[in-house]
Amino acid sequence: MIAAGRLPREHALGYQAHACFPVSWGPALIFYTLFEIVGYLVSIVVMLVIVQFVLSLLISFDVVNMHNQFVSAIWTAVNALLEPILAPIRRIMPNTGAIDFSPLVLIIGLEILRIILRNMAAATM
Repeated sequence: MIAAGRLPREHALGYQAHACFPVSWGPALIFYTLFEIVGYLVSIVVMLVIVQFVLSLLISFDVVNMHNQFVSAIWTAVNALLEPILAPIRRIMPNTGAIDFSPLVLIIGLEILRIILRNMAAATM
């Protein structure tokens, strides 16, 4: 809380000092920012994987069909976004038959990356 008559201290670049961030804009802020950006991107990719999984179940059990233009557009868009990420994982993994474990491996790998970046950001603060 700001005392009466006092304004918050500002950095030379015009950024307001905050209790969560150090006043010096060094490597700690860079790692923290990188962690936040990667965490946000990981969340988006995980959500896309979940959408792909649910949509594939709905299509295979004939709850929705690919003749619906909206379903077809969503399916095409999600696969276009995920296929460049999942294809290298599928090449490395052994063939498991009808079950595709590459989305699970992708989620685990992204979570490991998020943990590493979080620990790097915490170590520099």
